[in-house]
Amino acid sequence: MDRAIMAYNPFSGDQSITQKLDYIIDRFQKNNILLQPYRLQYDNSEEFGRLLKENAFSWIISSGGDGTLNYVSNVILKNKIDIPMGIIPAGTCNDFASILNIPASLDENLDIILNGKTVQVDVGIINEETYFLSSCAGGVLVGVSFNTHGELKKNFGPFAYYLKALSEVANIKPYKLTVQTEKETIKEDILLFIILNGKQAGGFNNIIKQADISDGLMDIVLIKNCNHIDLAGVFFSVLSNEGLNNKYIVTLRAETCKIKGPDGVVLSIDGEKGPGLPVKIRFIKKALKVFVKQ
Repeated sequence: MDRAIMAYNPFSGDQSITQKLDYIIDRFQKNNILLQPYRLQYDNSEEFGRLLKENAFSWIISSGGDGTLNYVSNVILKNKIDIPMGIIPAGTCNDFASILNIPASLDENLDIILNGKTVQVDVGIINEETYFLSSCAGGVLVGVSFNTHGELKKNFGPFAYYLKALSEVANIKPYKLTVQTEKETIKEDILLFIILNGKQAGGFNNIIKQADISDGLMDIVLIKNCNHIDLAGVFFSVLSNEGLNNKYIVTLRAETCKIKGPDGVVLSIDGEKGPGLPVKIRFIKKALKVFVKQ
C-alpha cells in the first residue's frame, strides 16, 4: 500500500476541510493508498520537513489557500524532497490552483490526484531564501490580502479583498522604484508592482494572457503613478479581462530581477506578508512537480 500525507490548514476559506477528512481518507484508502493527515501550524516547518524526509511518502497533498501552498512548497523545496504535490484549494482566491485549472470541487480535486498525471512548474525565489508559486507584489493595496479580516474573507470570498481595497484608495501614494533585469533597467514612480508566475494574482485572472508557468520566466507588471480616475480605469481593464494595454502599465519578462525602493515597502508573497525592499528574485524552471487534469 502506498503512503501519502495530507497537510491541511484548518482555518483556510470556510474552514470546512476538517469535516471532510474522513471522506478524503476513505477515497484514498479505496485506491490502496494510506493517507496520513497533518495539521499545519506556522511554527512547525522544521518538524514537518523532518517528517517528510524520514518517511517514504509517495505523494503530498496540500489543502488550504495560496499561503498554505506556499508554506508546503517551501518545506518541499528547502528540504529537496522529490515527490509530487496534490492541491485541494480551500482558500479565498486560490490563485495557484486557478493557474493550473484545478477546480473547486473536492471530488474533482481528488480525481485529479488519484489519476496521477503530473507536470513540473516554475517557482520564484526571493533573496535565495523564500520560494513563491503565483505572485510577489509590492506597493499600494498589497497589504489587502493579509490585512483583510478572516471573517470577511470567509463570508465574501475574493470580493472581501475588493471591499478592503476600496477603503484604502484614499491612502494611495506613489514611490520611486528601480527594476533591473538581465536585459534592462526601469526607474519609475509607481503605485504597484506584481511579479507573476502564470496568469492570475489576487483573484484577477488573465492578467498576462501569454504567461506560461513552465517557461522559466517571470512576468513583471508595473502600474505607474496616476490619478484616482486613471487608476480606476487600470483596474477596470484588469477586472474585465481586457489585458494590460494601458499607458500607465509597464510589463517586462525576465529570468532574474533586482528591485530597489523605499525601506517601508513590504512585499506580499502568495498573499502573505513578506520581506521589505530591496530584493533579488530569480525563477527556477520546472522546480516543483504538481498533479493536474488528464
